[in-house]
Amino acid sequence: MSTDANLNRMTDDEIRKEQDLIEKSKKDSRAFGEIYEKYFDQIFNYILRQTGDDELAGDLCSQTFVIALNNLARYEFRGFPFSAWLYKIAGNEVNKHYRKHKGKIIFSIEELKMRELIEQTSDDWDEELINRLIQYMNELPTEMVRVLELRFFEDKDFKEIAFILDMTESGAKMRTYRALDKLRTNFNIKMKYDG
Repeated sequence: MSTDANLNRMTDDEIRKEQDLIEKSKKDSRAFGEIYEKYFDQIFNYILRQTGDDELAGDLCSQTFVIALNNLARYEFRGFPFSAWLYKIAGNEVNKHYRKHKGKIIFSIEELKMRELIEQTSDDWDEELINRLIQYMNELPTEMVRVLELRFFEDKDFKEIAFILDMTESGAKMRTYRALDKLRTNFNIKMKYDG
């Protein structure tokens, strides 16, 4: 997994401190700046991979934080880092944008991230294979792509994915394994992670 993704794992003490900061932010919105600084890059990159457009990703990311700040009083801790709520809002904003503009969410991923997902059998990395894989992933149903992105590029566990995408934990697992099976079958490749 990427270094950024590994930062998503928080200790119980870090989650408790974050909850203290959220409670403080509910009383004084200036304290929310610390949350913004902590999660901006993660949320921006998550949106960017779904839009492929820096300006649009910036707009949707800003909107995500505005919505979070405006609804902070209703936020309830559910056993996940605060970022799970931000990912949920961000995903909803991306969906809303594409519904309004009648577009399709894209899956924009760089070669380095693709290498993290696939176990290669030789040092020769075929550029054509990467391009075909990315194209194929863009043709997968949006729900499968989102699950793969959250699982492998954002390093979220199935329980957190289920919360973010409003589905059951078993639904998140099922979509992940179906997507991996499709990739394995269609490209005869071995995935680095199977569980």
